[in-house]
Amino acid sequence: MQAPSIAVTDLACRRGDRVLFRALSLQLAPGEALRVTGHNGIGKSSLLRIIAGLAPAFAGTVATQGAIGLIDERHALDTALPLGKALAFWQRIDGAADNELARLGLAPLLDVPVRYLSTGQKKRAAMARLIGQKAPIWLLDEPLNGLDGHAATLAETLTAEHCAAGGIAVIASHQPFAVPGLRELALADYAPREMAA
Repeated sequence: MQAPSIAVTDLACRRGDRVLFRALSLQLAPGEALRVTGHNGIGKSSLLRIIAGLAPAFAGTVATQGAIGLIDERHALDTALPLGKALAFWQRIDGAADNELARLGLAPLLDVPVRYLSTGQKKRAAMARLIGQKAPIWLLDEPLNGLDGHAATLAETLTAEHCAAGGIAVIASHQPFAVPGLRELALADYAPREMAA
């Protein structure tokens, strides 16, 4: 099995008639983590979606090696189902896995319909599903939003463990994110002058 990698070359993103960023190049190898920063609307989520193959690039190329798991505001859990059944649906697709339910504080919530979970509980459930995917590339869009201090620290710890095991993580976040060796990318550095101001 080939090692995971991300190679972005001369990437540009346009939304409507505005170019959000351009001339962005980066490479990530196994064990590396990158935090993408910038103000709202600068294109952090768009960058993750382009890397994931869910949105087209305006210019440039993205090459990835390895399966990709994405956490964003769309948690991909059926809100009508109890949490246990919603996660079991994805287990049938991803394969059985130790998805850290007890560690994430979800074991007591398996009978609760997803629609009744708090924002933080849904975010932790999305993390459980991400771990179950066994994808070597994690794309995390504002992963700490809605989490209390303990859950935020756990999200950082799980991401650090993922990278220590040879995975890659790209984190778009307004908030500091503690992962050893974390690199930083300020999207404002790639914005057209009028956007960067």
